[in-house]
Amino acid sequence: MTTRTPTQTAQRWLSNFETTLEQRDIEQVMALFGEECYWRDLVAFTWNLKTLEGKDDIQSMLNATLSETHPTNWQVDGEATEAGGVTEAWFTFETHVAHGKGFLRLKKGKCWTLLTTMQELKDFPEPRGPHRPKGAEHGASKSRETWLEARRREESELGYTRQPYCVIIGGGQGGIGLAARLRQLDVPTIVVEKNPRPGDSWRNRYKSLCLHDPVWYDHLPYIPFPENWPVFAPKDKIGDWLEMYTKVMELNYWSATECESARYDEATGEWTVNVNRDGERVTLRPKQLILATGMSGMPNVPHFPGAETFEGEQQHSSRHPGPDAYRGKTCIVVGSNNSAHDICAALWENDADVTMLQRSSTHIVKSDSLMELALGPLYSEEALQNGITHDKADLIFASIPYKVLPDFQRPAFDQIRERDATFYKKLEDAGFLLDFGADDSGLFLKYLRRGSGYYIDVGACDLVANGDIKLRSGVGIEHINPRSVTLTDGSELPADLIVYATGYGSMNGWAARIISQEVADKVGKCWGLGSDTPKDPGPWEGELRNMWKPTQQDALWFHGGNLHQSRHYSHYLALQLKARMEGIPTPVYGLQDVHHLT
Repeated sequence: MTTRTPTQTAQRWLSNFETTLEQRDIEQVMALFGEECYWRDLVAFTWNLKTLEGKDDIQSMLNATLSETHPTNWQVDGEATEAGGVTEAWFTFETHVAHGKGFLRLKKGKCWTLLTTMQELKDFPEPRGPHRPKGAEHGASKSRETWLEARRREESELGYTRQPYCVIIGGGQGGIGLAARLRQLDVPTIVVEKNPRPGDSWRNRYKSLCLHDPVWYDHLPYIPFPENWPVFAPKDKIGDWLEMYTKVMELNYWSATECESARYDEATGEWTVNVNRDGERVTLRPKQLILATGMSGMPNVPHFPGAETFEGEQQHSSRHPGPDAYRGKTCIVVGSNNSAHDICAALWENDADVTMLQRSSTHIVKSDSLMELALGPLYSEEALQNGITHDKADLIFASIPYKVLPDFQRPAFDQIRERDATFYKKLEDAGFLLDFGADDSGLFLKYLRRGSGYYIDVGACDLVANGDIKLRSGVGIEHINPRSVTLTDGSELPADLIVYATGYGSMNGWAARIISQEVADKVGKCWGLGSDTPKDPGPWEGELRNMWKPTQQDALWFHGGNLHQSRHYSHYLALQLKARMEGIPTPVYGLQDVHHLT
């Protein structure tokens, strides 16, 4: 008996899959899947971001979509691998309108997980590679227009005599990356940003801020960071990169512009977006509106009794300028996550007396350990040497259904907990409240579920452990006095400065502010998986709520997340928008229900 190679095993499965799909023999299609099975589709079949869990879900999706998608030409891409009883293979495929790419995991010859992604619309490829624009126009012409003249004409027309198809509210990393994708797809787009310059959303943060995620994880679309870029980039360097990027990617970026209101006309299928552009009021009428206002956009500012009597300074972490003005001052930082640690450390370095107020437990992971054991296999120099580019890494990570992602993550964080046991004991001995997530699955799941509750340690934890940063844990503020705070245990702390490192609200808060509370409630809460863990109430969704996909409000989209997510998912959002502009049918399967308003 001849033993098949992993590649032969995968190709045989794909061939059987293709045949049964073409025959619309759903019973035989389902026979190719194991009892535990997942299919994650990014736009290709569902015009949605949707994970199907189990055979019944998969069968329902196929019954609803096959007549529209017409999938064909399923081929293994490269060589498949086998380890631990799991065969893994990249593959390509086509639908009626698009080219696709996917990732397959087989157990005992049957599908365990399947990822399908739309990569390119057949009739509208991006102008790169063989489709690269020529640039120069050879020959003689009396009507010749230079590149600069064309750009200036576009800038003078778009939004005035010619309307954009898309308006993106928010010109941080998310809005910039999505606008670049849309530019390459020839979708007329304006980015509206209230700050004077691209990158100011980074420049305006506290001065010690650096990225906690490494460079391999953080590239923007089309232009990766250069090979000498620091592993952890300082905020102002990121700001300069974003400013450069908007220029070289030829984005129509309206800085010093604030969106005052937006309203959707169901009859015309058009938004009316009123903006103040550096003192000039302009009305834009796009077909699609994208809120890229950021996960860190709507500050959560708690109100404590007596706050109005405080004679010192109070500020949310998003408004904290840095430590310079607080040398020798007594400072309280409310919170114990990334911003809180960064701000506390910077204040301590500037000779302030600083106390961290930890109200609930925090997941801590040392940067080196995270890099080596959790991120390293996909995003590192070693990963690059193994042929895993950031685009490939994005798809590998995306191929893991959120339902089983905790099982994939837990072993790495178990290793981290064992490796850094002495470090964690010192923190606990200092009174710090530690956790590894509700189910010990670590940082990434905490981020996906609630977008908060963790700190990637780059040095501040040692200051907490040895008492340089004072710690009060398990208590909150009962009352604020003119020059002190009274805690819930009855004790009192003097204070000249109170920093609220208390995080941010759901992105649909921006929909309430810009559009209406009615629309914000209609689309519901953004972010979270419905895991029924702290700050992520059920029911289970299987995908992040409302992000990068159709919402219950026609023509309203949400885009954001960290640099990795903004880069990866902007691709699928841009394809959805391009298809709509070109009139390609986009029947959405499995539009998300709304369970939580805020």
